[in-house]
Amino acid sequence: MVLYPVSLRSSLVQITVERNDMEKLIQQLKRHEGVRNYAYRDVNGLLHIGCGRNIEGEGMHRGLGISNDEIEYMLRNDIERTIKELSSEYQWFNELEDGARRDAIINLHFNLGRPRFAKFKKAIAHMEKGNHDMAASEFLDSRWAKQVKGRALEVTDMIKTNTYV
Repeated sequence: MVLYPVSLRSSLVQITVERNDMEKLIQQLKRHEGVRNYAYRDVNGLLHIGCGRNIEGEGMHRGLGISNDEIEYMLRNDIERTIKELSSEYQWFNELEDGARRDAIINLHFNLGRPRFAKFKKAIAHMEKGNHDMAASEFLDSRWAKQVKGRALEVTDMIKTNTYV
């Protein structure tokens, strides 16, 4: 038997379900709802994700969305994925000490994604040589910096100074 804590309208209740029954229910719901890794619209045009999770933001059929715990879980997974990508592709990243500069690169890569980050060839070359001021200048001289404005200033300042803003 497994206890599942469930939050229902801010009152915490515990639901008791036999482990085998929960697995059967999970398999059935996956079969009936389907499993999608990306957001999709159901037959009624409502936005869903995963296994039938209604994430519609507005209207009469407003969904559950995702909880703060789920957001935190996904964010931590995304940060770990970002660090793995940076570590496997850029030796200079592995040589950065923990701190603001390393976090700035993680932030930048997280925001841009792998393909767009890789296009910053001059900035990456400067990072590889330890020319952090020049790397920051290259990151700032971009469409990305114009789009994200204050974020770009904060992140590039962290790259230059290795201090948190």
